[in-house]
Order: sequence, then C-alpha cells, then structure tokens
Amino acid sequence: MLYSELAETFDRLESTGSRLEMTSILADFFRRTDRKDLRTVIYLSQGKLHPDFYPQVLGMADKLVLKAISSTSGASEQKTEALWVETGDPGTVAERLISRKKQTTLFSEELTVDRVFKRLTLIENSGGKDSQDKKIDHLSNLLHDSGPLEARYLCRTVTGRMRVGAGDMTILDALAEAFATKEDRPSIERAFNITCDIGLVGEIIANGGMDAIRSVKVTVGNPVKVMLAERLPSIPEIIERMGGRCAMEYKYDGIRVQAHIGKDSVRLFSRRLEDLTSNFPDIAQSLRTHCKSSEAIIEGECVAVHPETGFMLPFQNVTHRRKKHGMDDAVRDIPVRIFMFDILYEGGNDLTSVPYGQRRKILEDKFAIGGMIQISSAKTIESAEEGEKFFASALADRCEGIMAKSLSEESVYRAGSRGFLWIKYKKDYQESLTDSFDLAVVGAFYGMGKRAGKYGALLMAAYNPEYGRFETVCKLGTGFDDAFLDGMPELLDGGKRETKPASVDAEMIPDVWFEPSVVLEVTAAEITLSPVHTAARNIIAEGSGLGIRFPRFTGRVRDDKLPEQATSVDEITEMFRLQPGSSPDQE
Repeated sequence: MLYSELAETFDRLESTGSRLEMTSILADFFRRTDRKDLRTVIYLSQGKLHPDFYPQVLGMADKLVLKAISSTSGASEQKTEALWVETGDPGTVAERLISRKKQTTLFSEELTVDRVFKRLTLIENSGGKDSQDKKIDHLSNLLHDSGPLEARYLCRTVTGRMRVGAGDMTILDALAEAFATKEDRPSIERAFNITCDIGLVGEIIANGGMDAIRSVKVTVGNPVKVMLAERLPSIPEIIERMGGRCAMEYKYDGIRVQAHIGKDSVRLFSRRLEDLTSNFPDIAQSLRTHCKSSEAIIEGECVAVHPETGFMLPFQNVTHRRKKHGMDDAVRDIPVRIFMFDILYEGGNDLTSVPYGQRRKILEDKFAIGGMIQISSAKTIESAEEGEKFFASALADRCEGIMAKSLSEESVYRAGSRGFLWIKYKKDYQESLTDSFDLAVVGAFYGMGKRAGKYGALLMAAYNPEYGRFETVCKLGTGFDDAFLDGMPELLDGGKRETKPASVDAEMIPDVWFEPSVVLEVTAAEITLSPVHTAARNIIAEGSGLGIRFPRFTGRVRDDKLPEQATSVDEITEMFRLQPGSSPDQE
C-alpha cells in the first residue's frame, strides 16, 4: 500500500470534527487495506509503531526534524525555523516547503507503508553518539520521496503529535463497522482490554472474524486494562449495595502495578501501561522467587516503608522510585513492599471470568508471603458495624481507606471497566465532597496581571467512555504555584491544537486547545447544574450539564493515568446525585 493513501485518510480525519464521520472514514479504509498492512496502519493512525506498553518511543526533537526538512527541501535552516516559529508545527513546515518529486526521477523510490514503517523503526532504534545524524538521515530518506501531504504526517509522526484524533474507542468502532456488527462491539472492546494491543485486535478480527476475537485470552506480557471502583459516601450504603455481605481490603497509598511473571523474567506495568520494572527491580525479583507457579499475572500496590520502623509511608515517598537516575540509591534508601490484591492469570488459566472470592484463594495459594511480598489485609464483612471497624483499622495502619468487593458469582474481573462490584471508600469522603477528581486538560486561557504572558487557567474535562469523548466540567485557575505556572507550556504544548480536537465536547472556548493527554487531580466544593459545561448534558436537567464549583488543583499531576482513565462522566453524575439536597431543580 502506498503511504499517500494513508496520508490522504489522515487528512480526511483531521478535516472533520464528527466522531461518526471519523469512524466511517476509518472503517472504509480498513476494509480496503491489505490484511498484511492493517496492523501497521492502525498503529500509524495513532502516531505509533507499537502498542502503548512497548518501552520503545518514537520521538525526534523539533530541531532535528527541521534540519531534515531543510536538507530535503533546499530551504535554508533560517527560513525553515522561521516558518516553524510561525506555525508551531513541523508537519505544516514540511508540507509547505517540500514539493512533490516526480516518480520518474532516477533516484526516486516508491513510498509504501511498509517502507515508512521500517524506516521509522530505524529512527526509533537509533542510538549512540551519531544517533541525531542517523535520525535526520532516515527522515530525509522518506521526505525525499514524499509529497507535501505525506511530509506533513511523516513529521508529525516522528515528533509524536499526529493531531488526527483517532483514539482507541474510535478505532474499535471502526473495526466493528468494517468487520463485524454494532452488537459485536463489546466483545471487540474486551479483546482490546485484555491485550492492550489495538493493532493485534485489528489483525485478529480482519483475519479470523468474531470467532477469533471471542477466543482471545489473557497472556503474560500483554497488560490487562485495570478494573476500577465506584464510590459511595458511607459504609452503610456500601454494605447495602453489596447485598449485606462483601469482602473489604485495605486501600494502600502507593503505586498500582500489574506484574507479569514469566518462567524467567518479570515485567511490572503501571495503569498507564508504562514499564516500571527498572523502578522496582527488587520487587520484580522477589515476585519470581515467591511465586509457586511457572506463570502468573497479579495486581498489587507498591508502597514505600520506613527503612527502620517498617511503617508505611505516604504516596509521595514511593514516587521517588519512578525517577530515571540513581535507582541503586533509591532502592537502598526507599524500601518498598508490594501488597498483592488480585490475580488475573495463573499457569495457563485466564482467571478474569472467575469470581473474586475464588481469585483471592488462588492468589493466597500461589505465593509464599514474606519480606517485601505481602498480600492485602482483607476480611469478610456482614454488617455496617464490622465495616466501620475495619475502616478504622485501615486508617490506623496508615492506609488511605478501604476497597469493598463483591463476593457474588458475578464478581468477575471486568478489565477496563468501572462498576459497583468494587467500591472504594476513603477518609476524605467524611470530610468533603466525595473524593477528588482526575480531570483531563483540554484547553488553556491566557492569564492577566501577574499571570500575563502565561497560561492562567485551564479547561478541564471528564471522560465519557460511551461516546469516547471528553466533556468539560470546570475552568481551573487556583492551586497553581509559580513553578507549575512556569512549567505549563512544557507540560501541555506537545498536545496543542489549532482547533477543537474531535474527542472534545465543549461550549466554553479557550484561547488554546489541547489534545487530551495530561491528567490533573482536582478538588472542589460541590457539583452543580451548569449551562456552559457539557458533562452529562441533558441527563439531570434539559439544557444543562454538570460542573464542579470552586475547583482547586491539588498539585498532583496524574502521570500514572491515561486521559481515558480520568474521572468518568457517569461517576460525576452519580456523585451529584449522592450530594445532600441535590435535585434537578438546583440552581
């Protein structure tokens, strides 16, 4: 397949703000794509070469890309950089400066998807003292045989800023439209949730249909999207919702990890699918030693402990294990324990369809507990009084709360889903609005006064998984210290867009749009009906959405969460309904 066909499809996607139209464009293109190219095409549609959990990252600094553009187009580096300053997009610079080469040119070579993928892989793997020159040469090789449109997307791909808006949910919708039916969509999404490899899912359904999709199982090495919990404001309501009986576990204040334990190796993944193995090498080694099975996938919380007393320390301490340098010192100075709380796979058996109570017994049976390998404290609870005592013991042991888990036969592990099979309850719920919010940044407003020349406030959104879009809930302007204000451009500008991203539903118009990529933790006084925000529009009251009042940034950037793991619109709707005195007539 010629890369020009893919670039033309990208251009059509970028030209529409309709998710339904994007889905149709992709579905039609997927049908026409040669099966051997489909997996690559899907990755490239998201500006990637691999699934999210691969450690390799395709990335070139803008200045290197500009050198390649200058070298290929013949434009001076000064002219190239001036155009970049004007547009802010190396892709647009390349499109304007690179003319289409005649295919009859002696030194021209056909630009196929396969050739692009292989050359981009060389860029990704370039290392050593000459790596920058190698990357420039590889990109120049592609730009030499590209037209303006192909050049636009080649340069956006290597810089990691595609701006096409082909998110996971849109691609899954397109795969269902192209190779199955709307009714098959949940099965396709489950296959993605237990493999985290959307290219693999596309390849499977294109070649084997729905029978092949339904046969996809959890495997060691492919992360499983984590199951998430709902919230309720009191222990009695939790017990009632659980039918009078449930398991309760300590909710630890650490980093949630998913450990894939193979015969000879262990890999640890964050909920964002980052490989954290190098950050917790001691945990990885101990898990393999303590596991009685040849293979397993478990989930647990990595918690920092005091090196002398062994007491659990707050979340901020364990985050030092995520730095890139000085890891030997960090391992020595910041001891960590993992508290395992679930098992998803063991000895060739996919356990995600097994009820929670059985999974817990398997977890207890398959690991030797001791040292840094621990299992979460848990107890079967049959009354609100028992629940309150267990919650008090969790706080006394320096945990942040409890997790209540269903013991019914329906208590399977729902990868990538949130529901009332798991309910979390934290100390904060007794003191303020039910929990903090993790919200995605979708826009920014320029500041005034002391904030002049900087971003002064941010437009924040919750995620609506049903529609695969981000719906606004507040304008956030408090809680920022000077260092955060100064660092906003570096944090956010990689996702800057000239127009509203297709995945964003907003009526409030910021000065700058961002593709959702950064998640911030936010607290607020209450949730109210809003005429300007789009979260849960028309759900509570006709013509109104939900907004959060007096939002404040806590100082915590949730770099452990993907934007799709932000607080959901359904969660905010439920929290609104749980507020004392909330009603559709509320002003």
